[in-house]
Amino acid sequence: MHIARAVLGSLVGVALAFLVVAYAEEAGHRIYPVPTGIDWSDNAQVKRFVDSLPAGALLSLLAGWVGATFIGAAIGSSIARSRAILISTIVGALMLAATIFNFLMTPHPWWLVIATIAGIAAATWLAAKLTWKPLASTPSA
Repeated sequence: MHIARAVLGSLVGVALAFLVVAYAEEAGHRIYPVPTGIDWSDNAQVKRFVDSLPAGALLSLLAGWVGATFIGAAIGSSIARSRAILISTIVGALMLAATIFNFLMTPHPWWLVIATIAGIAAATWLAAKLTWKPLASTPSA
């Protein structure tokens, strides 16, 4: 049963984290609309667009990625119960991989890259710390 809970926690945590990121980015696009006509395959055009974004738009991206990591890792770890560190690490690692992929595909300011990587690591650690429960020790005879 422990393995089933760990698998379920991992799947729910990752799915939830990606869902939260999608909603956070959608909310950001409603506040800071993407101009029509951007050719996403033209890196120079995408870089000009990202460079023109206000700090609030970039900070909302940061909050979305870090918050999604924390929510997914914490809920996934809570489902798994005894494997909080493992599940948080799985969710955090997949979120970090997806975010790095995003950074490689779309140019972002260096400070956002560093803050996001550090924030995802911190969110992963905090979720594990808050949901970890030590194994109950058995009394000696």
